[in-house]
Amino acid sequence: MKGIILAAGRGSRMGALTNELPKCRTILHGKELIQWQLEAMEEASIKEISIIRGYLAETFEFDVTYFENERWLQTNMVASLVAANDWLEKDTCITSYSDIVYSSDAVIKLMNFPGDIVITYDPNWLDLWLMRFDNPLSDAETFRLDGDRVIKIGGRAALTQEIEGQYMGLVKYTPAGWRKVNKFLKGLNQEEIDKLDVTKLLQGLIDSGVVVNAVAIIDQWFEVDTESDLNAYESNFLTSPLS
Repeated sequence: MKGIILAAGRGSRMGALTNELPKCRTILHGKELIQWQLEAMEEASIKEISIIRGYLAETFEFDVTYFENERWLQTNMVASLVAANDWLEKDTCITSYSDIVYSSDAVIKLMNFPGDIVITYDPNWLDLWLMRFDNPLSDAETFRLDGDRVIKIGGRAALTQEIEGQYMGLVKYTPAGWRKVNKFLKGLNQEEIDKLDVTKLLQGLIDSGVVVNAVAIIDQWFEVDTESDLNAYESNFLTSPLS
């Protein structure tokens, strides 16, 4: 099994913190965000890891395989993911956003959960969103399940009770699952693919009849969108955020 980290974007919502380094190189509790991800994957016994880079690609110095999204400024995450098509076609891969922090246990649960396309989600998401936002519904996305199958992901909800969890940014694709993704993408034009983020991809797959499974993660995890997120985590967790 291989790991893929999507790190092509700048992270403009971080302001001046991304003037000289990509968002994933910002520091949380003494480590770059991407270091947390690399360590979690390595501790889960994933030996081969790749980073898909774009913005300030030359600043990445990790001993991994690199894929390039040279059109990072004009594209979204799915276009970055497609850059790793060679890996995804041949091996089961754990894919990760580069602005999240999670434990190796979360990775192991995802690796072991059955299904060709599987995501992790946080059923206790509201505590984290209340730490980050005055109004959690300003950012939280719809997430509905039928057993362990996702039936709705993305979009806005009117009430927190309508949200069964929050997608964390971790996805497992088997080669069979990735073939379903490629089949779906062939029905889109390039402009549509360029605009596509992962949640819209997942909902599109679900709408077309593809099964997307989900595994609940109870461990602490973090998403970093803004400098205020970093400040909130630093002030609420005085030691390692995964303690």
